[in-house]
Amino acid sequence: MYLYELIAEDIVRSVSSGGLKPGMRVQSIREYAQTHNVSINTVKTAYRMLEDRGILTARPQAGYFVSASLPELSTTPDTNGTDNTLPLSGIRRLLSVILQTQQRGGYTDLALACPAGEGFYPATRIRKLTAQVMRHNPHIQSTYVLPPGSERLRSQIARRGAHLGMLLSSDDILITHGAMEALNLAVRASSKPGDNIAVETPTFYNLYPMLEEMGRTVVAVPTHPQTGMYLDSLEEILARQTISAVITIPSGHNPLGFTMPEENRRRLASIGRIHEIAIIEDAMYAELQYGQSVVPNVKSFDTHGWVMVCASYTKTVAPDFRIGWLEAGRFRDIARQMKFTSTVAEPALLTETLGLFLENGSYDLHLRYLKKRYNEQIEIVRALISRHFPEGTRVSRPQCGFILWIELPDNIDTLDLFHAALDEKIVCMPGLLCSGNKAFSHCLRLAVCFELTEEYINAIRKLGELANCKWKPALIRPENEFQI
Repeated sequence: MYLYELIAEDIVRSVSSGGLKPGMRVQSIREYAQTHNVSINTVKTAYRMLEDRGILTARPQAGYFVSASLPELSTTPDTNGTDNTLPLSGIRRLLSVILQTQQRGGYTDLALACPAGEGFYPATRIRKLTAQVMRHNPHIQSTYVLPPGSERLRSQIARRGAHLGMLLSSDDILITHGAMEALNLAVRASSKPGDNIAVETPTFYNLYPMLEEMGRTVVAVPTHPQTGMYLDSLEEILARQTISAVITIPSGHNPLGFTMPEENRRRLASIGRIHEIAIIEDAMYAELQYGQSVVPNVKSFDTHGWVMVCASYTKTVAPDFRIGWLEAGRFRDIARQMKFTSTVAEPALLTETLGLFLENGSYDLHLRYLKKRYNEQIEIVRALISRHFPEGTRVSRPQCGFILWIELPDNIDTLDLFHAALDEKIVCMPGLLCSGNKAFSHCLRLAVCFELTEEYINAIRKLGELANCKWKPALIRPENEFQI
């Protein structure tokens, strides 16, 4: 790290620990330089970087101050028993519009969590490794690799599982076509058409159409924006109706951003064992935790094979490879058979290349870079939201992943905001898509996995302006209301 980055990190730690509180003045540039025996230009660079990230605010003739922090997310509404459900056809139409805009071009995409550009992927290294694999095995493209898939890749996935507290065997890992196929296989292996599947609310938007297509019924479980699924509510649901599986995203939750505490994960694994139901853990972002130590996966507390864990490398290594994996616990054999009868196998060239990339240590270096970059971008985008969105807006502060959940004032309908943004060629994601429920109609999901170019920064600023246009403070009357 450069010296100015070390200075910036030192100030961030002081803010995070409460040593520097919102509104407090920090040392002047000259004072800091003299106290720490560094150059004025170095301190100036550090302060400006912190100002860009929204951590410090410069006041003319007064100096630098710790920025006022955005309020935390409020408790998400309990939607059980409410009649605010959005028809699935409405979700499909909205998703269709979002996907169509991706293909037209000319739109700024703030909706889809698909990192764009080689700056987020080790593209050069992957190209070299692909060529290396082909040189050493020129006939690899003429080879079928049947389920469970590449032994080299499965061994590396099992090895990496130890970082997240999991003792995995390569024999139990199934290579899939991305995380979506892994989720699909997990649901099909652990339930049958007509069964109930419990999901966090809100959750990953694609789960609703996926479960509907498979003939499963979604059961919404209230979810806390900082700690995850209310496990007491889950147990109450289990006491009154049959649930075949629970789908959870405990690390870098999509869209709320929380990382479920370890004690909750332990309890969730225990619920699966006691009630003998599958706990399907989507660990897509588990390796993008920002803390010094990572929270172990729910799978690490599994003793009887009821927890199924799945992930992929599409968000971190190579999106076009579409390589994911599933450890299906006691459902291993049926999941493997279902894989063979649906998509048969994954490409030998791609899986061997990815296995080699994981094997030589390049991935850990790349993950360190990604975590630093995403953490910084989250702070920058939160600062932009603080400056440009309506008063009273709340924003998540994820400790993992790159998705923000925004709660706007209650009287703003983000579906209206979505259409207004489209007119400005900006694509955002209304909270309805992630919940299927109108109780979240004032919420918005925002991805920060893009280059923070002037185009994207202007799009966030414009989205805030549009939200302000739709915000009507409840206590302000028109100026001429009582004039005659």
